[in-house]
Amino acid sequence: MARKIWKPGNMLYPVPAVMVTVGDSNINNIITIAWAGTVNSDPAMVSISVRKSRYSHGLLMKHKEFVINLVTKKLAYAMDYCGVKSGRDVDKFKEMKLTRGKASAVSAPIIEESPVNIECKVKDVISLGSHDMFLAEVVAVSVDEKYLDEKGSFDLEAANLIAYSHGKYYTLGEKVGKFGYSVRKKQTNKKYTRQKNKTKKDK
Repeated sequence: MARKIWKPGNMLYPVPAVMVTVGDSNINNIITIAWAGTVNSDPAMVSISVRKSRYSHGLLMKHKEFVINLVTKKLAYAMDYCGVKSGRDVDKFKEMKLTRGKASAVSAPIIEESPVNIECKVKDVISLGSHDMFLAEVVAVSVDEKYLDEKGSFDLEAANLIAYSHGKYYTLGEKVGKFGYSVRKKQTNKKYTRQKNKTKKDK
């Protein structure tokens, strides 16, 4: 199979598209970020990468706190707007008719229309070149109750979350399995074979 080699670049797609809120109750902003991810489970930690030239970068350096707000299909337009407009020029909450909510553990506001708000406190800032990476510990998570199923679990399909891939936004597609299903499938087949063999012996 023929392969074409490109110069080094960021081709890790798809990635989550999120709106990150920064600042405090007086001065705050929303920045759209595709470079956000989980980096540790205990304690729960995440990272976001932000250019030094961004308005939100200064607010992040000042407060060392932020909120990752997950984005639904309904919020996609607002998310894109918040990624191309600067908080130096416009109040993105006002322009996109989004509601500032009070976070439970950080100074930055939450976006109440978001299904999940992940409150974070920065533990380290790593300068990488074009971007600074903010490593942060998750200190609180709030979830809109309308997205919880009868068991109290978060229903991803109902939320219709957005992913970003090479300049385009997508909703999540068809479910093809769940964690560990490849192993459970084999175990199920083995169990079925044992039961079948036992039945033959009993006969």
